[in-house]
Formats: sequence, structure tokens, C-alpha cells
Amino acid sequence: MAAAATLRPALPQAAGPEQRASSLLCTPKHNRVAAGGRRSLSFAVRASPNSGAKAVSIPKQWYNLVADLPVKPPPPLHPQTHQPLDPSDLSPLFPDELIRQEVTDERFVDIPEEVIDVYKLWRPTPLIRARRLEKLLGTPAKIYYKYEGTSPAGSHKPNTAVPQAWYNAVAGVKNVVTETGAGQWGSALSFASSLFGLNCEVWQVRASFDQKPYRRLMMETWGAKVHASPSPATEAGKKILAADPSSPGSLGIAISEAVEVAAKDANTKYCLGSVLNHVLLHQTVIGEECLEQLAALGEAAPDVVVGCTGGGSNFGGLAFPFMREKLAGRMSPEFMAVEPAACPTLTKGVYAYDFGDTAGLTPLMKMHTLGHGFVPDPIHAGGLRYHGMAPLISHVYELGFMDAIAIQQTECFEAALKFARTEGIIPAPEPTHAIAAAIREAMECKRTGEEKVILMAMCGHGHFDLAAYEKYLRGDMVDLSHPADKLEASLAAVPKI
Repeated sequence: MAAAATLRPALPQAAGPEQRASSLLCTPKHNRVAAGGRRSLSFAVRASPNSGAKAVSIPKQWYNLVADLPVKPPPPLHPQTHQPLDPSDLSPLFPDELIRQEVTDERFVDIPEEVIDVYKLWRPTPLIRARRLEKLLGTPAKIYYKYEGTSPAGSHKPNTAVPQAWYNAVAGVKNVVTETGAGQWGSALSFASSLFGLNCEVWQVRASFDQKPYRRLMMETWGAKVHASPSPATEAGKKILAADPSSPGSLGIAISEAVEVAAKDANTKYCLGSVLNHVLLHQTVIGEECLEQLAALGEAAPDVVVGCTGGGSNFGGLAFPFMREKLAGRMSPEFMAVEPAACPTLTKGVYAYDFGDTAGLTPLMKMHTLGHGFVPDPIHAGGLRYHGMAPLISHVYELGFMDAIAIQQTECFEAALKFARTEGIIPAPEPTHAIAAAIREAMECKRTGEEKVILMAMCGHGHFDLAAYEKYLRGDMVDLSHPADKLEASLAAVPKI
């Protein structure tokens, strides 16, 4: 392990919510070139879903749910000593500022101006009412979706890729490495690295590497080097390939490979696209914008907040600011996390300390897990094929602040077609889970006559996932489950802490 770095002093107490810049749905109307050649954006509200709403700015701060929880989450543990992790233990993997954000108890963390400047390429993102889908379903419910597919990478992932790349660049880091499943995160980090002059190397889960070649090409276009994982480039990959040359890979395996490379090189740091606290922190720009957007539309609060969950960043990014409001007694929505039936981490996993990767290189985290050795079947929602859930989301789930369900992929793609043929957007396979759950909720409202407001996370488009749609449309897609014997064996290997 590299020598421990000295953590930077904590930021001063950030401003309260009344001092933060508000933010609402706005889309670029036209561009002007201002003095000095900088582009000045003039915004206009989407007329159809948000007539009469005002344009607003991007949030100036990220929100940290930990500050408002009545019970703090359990700390990560050192993988060898099983003692609470010292922040300096993370210095071989992350720059100091990201370590500080990982462990902070501050309620709000200022977003650097350099990051906001990049966010302006696509933020604020649209909040759209799915009126045509409502009409198709014949439901009295209102369905809103927060659409993150307008980012350059086509998903919510740049919300954290940009700050992670920026903090690494400021710290003098030259190379960043990471894993990716479907390729959304790898694409986002490749994009962000290209902006800040970083070399980027990505280990992509083999099943998705084969299913989604255009994601790989997207990463390479932005300058990244991409490996199919497991790969012969690392000791972890070689070991897994020796045991199973046809391994479809998993996010846990890909994480092992990337972490191994970062730990061996002082000029290389590791970036993670989900799971960790600082990643979920960055994603709260989604929920902060959405709060203001709903208020501008005259919606006091949603009744249900729905999002898909793999590692948890998309769901947490939308839900956490609403949880803050619920904890403060200002609203009372229900929260629903939706996961694939083939990788049911929250609904079938155990809440225990486990490794975040397959090889056992990461700290031990208290989370809902299927066991770090669990390799999910190669479903098309590659971004949801992770054995564990974000520790913070797992903790919130244990506190009873949210619910979770698992849905099979054929129901999800059936819902996706309804959405695409009414709203026009072809969803990535991951948010089809949220769409399916939202449709279930809307149909229950049709049965009961309740006029609920359903808020859904639409975290990315599926333009590079059309092979999955082809398989569904041909009738070749099948539902995949988690074999009981495989799950039992994997859970047996969870460390006994």
C-alpha cells in the first residue's frame, strides 16, 4: 500500500437549503458567445410538461443524507484487521478530497465551479410528465420522470464522473482506472477524463463487452483503453479465467481488476461509479433539481419515488433529497427500489459485512449482499449485475425508510415498449425496471381510483442497447433467476464479522 496521504481539513459548514441556488427544468433555447469567447446559455422551459414554470440554475451544493439520519451507518472495516477503516487507508485508491467526502458528516458540500461549468453541458435535466403513458394505462395517477439521458454519455453517470476526474486532475493524478457493466459508467468516466487530460483504463464485464460493442467504441472514442473482464491483464483476472475460461464476468470481478492496477501504481487512482458515499453524494443534483421542478409545477410532493437499483447511485441521487424533506416533516413520499430478479440484492441478500469485489481487495462494507463470489446470469441490464448494494442505501433500507421489489426482465422490456411507444424515449435496460414498477403502481391507482403522483428515475437512454430490444421483439428473451444452490454457496463465503 502506498504511504497514507494527509486528509485536507473539513470544509466550513455549508449554507442551509434556503441559501442554495434553486433549480428547475430548463432546456437550452439558444447559444450566445459572450465576451472572451465563453458560451452563454439562455434557457426556456419545456412548454408541454411545464407551462408557466420558471427557468432556474444548477444546484451549487451536493446533499449528504448521513447528516440527517437518526442512526449513522456502520463504518467500513479494514480487510485484514476488521477494525474501522482509517480514512488514510483509502489514499492508494482515491485523492484526498474524495476521501474527505466519503467520510464527511456535513449536510451540504459545495460543488466546484469547474464542475458546474461542465454540468452546464446538460444540466438541469428535464422533468417530464408522462401524459401519453398515463392515457394508455387509463390511470388517474400522474407519472413524472426525471430524464438523465441528455448527458453526453447518455446517462446519470457523468454527475459523479466529472467531479471524480476533476479532483484527480487537481491532485496531479495522471491515470484513472475503473470497472463498468453495461458501459454507462465507463463511458462517463472516459468522457470526463478526456476533459481533464487523464488517461483512462476500463475493465468491462465480459457479458456486456460482447452484448454492447458500441459502448466500448464510445469509450475508445473518448480515449479510453477497454478490457473485457475477466482479463489476462491482472492477477485477479488470470485466476478467474483459469477456473472458468468462459466466465461471463461480473462487476465484482471487474472491480478486483481495476483496484489491483490502482494499488500497484502511485500515479494511478481508482474511480467507482456507484456504491460509495461520495458517489451517491454527487448524484444528489438529480433530486435537488427535481424538488424545485415539482414545486414550480404546483405539485407539493410525490406520493411514490421509484428507481432502479444495482449499486444504488441513480436511486439515491433522486431519492435522498426527498428523504431529507420527509425526515423534516415537509412531505411523506414512499420510496421504492427496483432490482432484477436475477440479481435481487436487497430482496434476497443478507445484510452483512462483505467485500465490494470478488477477489477481496476492497474494504469490508456493511451492505445487502448476495456474496462477493456471486456471478449473476448475463441479463441485459448489465449495470444492475452487482452482488452488493450501496452501504448507505442498505442502511436506509434496514431503517425501514424504503421498500424494494425484484422484477423479471421480460416484464421490464414489455414496460419499456409501452414507454417508448408513448413517450418516444427508448430506455436503457436498467431504468426499464423503474418503468415496470411505476406501471404497476399506476394500474393499482386505476383499480382504487387514487390520484397519486409517481416520480420515476429515467436514468439513461437505450440507443446502444438495441440488441436487447431485438431479442425481446423476436421473442427470444427469457427470464433468468438466481439459482438457489449458487446463491447458498455464495452467501456461505460471506466473511463472519
